[in-house]
Amino acid sequence: MNADAPLWSPSPERAAATQVMAFITQVNQRHGTSLSDYQGLHRWSIEHRAEFWDLIWDFCGVIGEKGERKVAHGEAMPGASFFPDAKLNFAENLLRVSGAGEAMVFRGEDKLSTRWTWNELHALVSRLQQALMVNGVKPGDRVAAMMPNLPETIALMLAVTSIGAIWSSCSPDFGERGVLDRFGQIEPKAFFAVDGYWYNGKRLSLLDKLKGIVPELKSAQSVVIIPYLGDAADVASALPRGIALADFIAPHPAKPLTFERLPFNTPAFILYSSGTTGVPKCIVHGAGGTLLQHLKEHRLQCDVRAGDRVFYFTTCGWMMWNWLVSAIACEATLMLFDGSPFAPEENVLFDYARDEKFTLFGTSAKYIDACKKAELNPAKTHDLSALRLLTSTGSPLAAESFDYVYSNIKSDLHLASISGGTDIVSCFVLGDPTAPVYRGEIQAAGLGMAVDVWSEEGKPVREQKGELICAKPFPSMPVMFWNDPEGKKYHAAYFERFPNIWCHGDFAEWTKHGGLIIHGRSDATLNPGGVRIGTAEIYAQVEQIPEITEALAIGQDWDNDVRVVLFVRCKEGITLDDALRDTIKKKIRTGATPRHVPAKIVQVVDIPRTKSGKITELAVRDVIHGRAVKNTEALANPEALSLYKDLGELRS
Repeated sequence: MNADAPLWSPSPERAAATQVMAFITQVNQRHGTSLSDYQGLHRWSIEHRAEFWDLIWDFCGVIGEKGERKVAHGEAMPGASFFPDAKLNFAENLLRVSGAGEAMVFRGEDKLSTRWTWNELHALVSRLQQALMVNGVKPGDRVAAMMPNLPETIALMLAVTSIGAIWSSCSPDFGERGVLDRFGQIEPKAFFAVDGYWYNGKRLSLLDKLKGIVPELKSAQSVVIIPYLGDAADVASALPRGIALADFIAPHPAKPLTFERLPFNTPAFILYSSGTTGVPKCIVHGAGGTLLQHLKEHRLQCDVRAGDRVFYFTTCGWMMWNWLVSAIACEATLMLFDGSPFAPEENVLFDYARDEKFTLFGTSAKYIDACKKAELNPAKTHDLSALRLLTSTGSPLAAESFDYVYSNIKSDLHLASISGGTDIVSCFVLGDPTAPVYRGEIQAAGLGMAVDVWSEEGKPVREQKGELICAKPFPSMPVMFWNDPEGKKYHAAYFERFPNIWCHGDFAEWTKHGGLIIHGRSDATLNPGGVRIGTAEIYAQVEQIPEITEALAIGQDWDNDVRVVLFVRCKEGITLDDALRDTIKKKIRTGATPRHVPAKIVQVVDIPRTKSGKITELAVRDVIHGRAVKNTEALANPEALSLYKDLGELRS
């Protein structure tokens, strides 16, 4: 196959029928333009941002009062204000459908499955809304939840945001310190948790963990326990201020919902940085900016339509949960899953996709790589005829994983590698349903996002590696950081590198096709001999080697320079010997460059990663240099860090 040929292209009929093309038609009609394709629309959306976001509001049918002004201080970053006269409510825009149709389908491994209608969702949101208000929750109050990806969690978020209160969540696998480091900062008025959860077939009670958390969350006047294992009443009775969900909502029969419409940028969500360099930053996102950005991404970038069945494998501790839930604003049905993606067996998610006719299957690059290594072949074993779009995020999707998707999952499929993050609760770069997919490339910058790649000197570069930046304001920039009254932490996080320019911290490159490649985080970029190397370039080669399960690369300060050290986790029963080291080095040298070849290759039995599944190069780099890792609660497996202390192989 021609290496420069696309792996997939939409048929002309499919491309013409997308919502992007319908949107282009509306732009041309309203503004007298003659746009004809995504690239032209993107340029127009940057040059005419006020008009672009105004039309997004109308095209997506945002419920609320738009007001006269579309943007104020439109060149200030931070400082720009979109729709400064508008009023809306986040939950009202998501709960636009009622009736007996399916709103959500849930599977919890093989332990529980449920289906919820729109009417059932409305009813629980109503009862929770009333109970929260009776218990003193009002606009601006925070409500925190330690929950799995359950239908009840979504109902809770909608009830909280319907009042104008602020929602914040984490998953139940967080440790006590991790929960308190997050929720302790925001002082929630109410705290919700499940009685326990299932993972990999194991029944895991939360009682002991909650006994350590709840007494420290003194601001929480209500502690509500939701049943998953069936122990809610017993767990609630063992906790101060505890009450089971059934008792919390018992006095409140369902009635028509009310929605508090508030200014566009009223805080709706608090998310948390997942780094390991200190207490997590509390990133506050506004209702209007989040809503507009998600509507744009779902409808135009992903072509989500009413009646679609949208799935993302995510926990409530990752921003992709917020992104997933917003799909109901498109009148889509949410496909929810909680537990291990390989329990009770490896095909569980593909079984779910087949049974429920997913139209959008969202997952991580790590999951796709794991399926490749497990030699799963759903193209032969599963009917995925309904599936139109597969999205991947969390880390860069290797070129070989693109090959795997098209050869082993589905050949006629829009594969969109997407990238953005918690910082913007959305994407900078993602899919274009009208365009070809090229091997290893993210298709396009998001509409309305003035994305570019700059050199260290602040100059745009093409087909060269540099910093991913956004040169113009956009609606889903954080409203603020919590407990950052002068905005110093906010400014330091994004705007210190280039004044008035958002510097995202990704090491990226434009391709000749106009797509992008993300080479890893800038702060994890290796710099041997003064040459910047992205870690993703090394992983893309190493993880093709059958004996290697996963890898982690860091730069070690050595002899007045930096040398590349590669840690590898081998398949069970495999030992790293000189022959395998030579194979790894040869693969990296030929697949990347000689400069990418590590000076040291060390076998480890585990690689530390965050709760959202991202490997933590910075934490390992700190450990091998004898520095403390300050926020180990951000890690899913903090015990793995001990494997990297005082390694003899790194002393010579």
